[in-house]
Amino acid sequence: MEEENVILVNPNDEQIGLMPKMEAHEKAVLHRAFSVFVLNDKNEVMLQQRAHHKYHSPLLWTNTCCSHQRDGETNLQAGNRRLYEEMGFGTELKELFHFIYKAPFDNGLTEHELDHVMIGYYNEEPKINSEEVENWKWMSIEDVQKDMQIHPEVYTVWFKIIFDQFYHYLEEHKI
Repeated sequence: MEEENVILVNPNDEQIGLMPKMEAHEKAVLHRAFSVFVLNDKNEVMLQQRAHHKYHSPLLWTNTCCSHQRDGETNLQAGNRRLYEEMGFGTELKELFHFIYKAPFDNGLTEHELDHVMIGYYNEEPKINSEEVENWKWMSIEDVQKDMQIHPEVYTVWFKIIFDQFYHYLEEHKI
C-alpha cells in the first residue's frame, strides 16, 4: 500500500507542497490536519481509544477522529471520510476554528499541524473499525477536562492540546 501524502502549508494555511506522512512527522514539517469532536444531545463528547497495534500512541484516548486532508479534499470532506472510516458513521460537520501546534512523541516523531477543528452531533453507537479503534465511550466535556488533569498519561499528546483549545472555544462561543 502506498504511503499517504500530507499537505504542507505555510502559517496562513496556503498549500506549499506534498510530502509522505511519515517523512513529515520525522522532519516536523507544518502540514494540514483536522480533528473531529462529535457530541450527543447530553453534551457528551465521543472519545475513541486508539487501536493497540498503532505505530504511535496505541491504546490512548483521543477525540472522535482526526487525520490529514488529501490533496484536493476540503476540510469537511476529509472529516466526514475519516469519521466513517474510523467510527462507521457520518454526520453533518461544522468547522469551528483552526490553530497551529507542535507535539513531539516518545518515538522521535513530531506532529506539527495546522489543525482544523470540527464539531458534529450524533446520538447512536458507532460501528468502530478495529484496525483503527480499540474502544469508544461518551464523556461529559467537564469530566474529560477533570480526568485529563488526574490521568494525563491515558490521553494522546495532541488531544490534550486540541481539547484545551476546543474547551475554551466552547466557553467563548454559542454553537
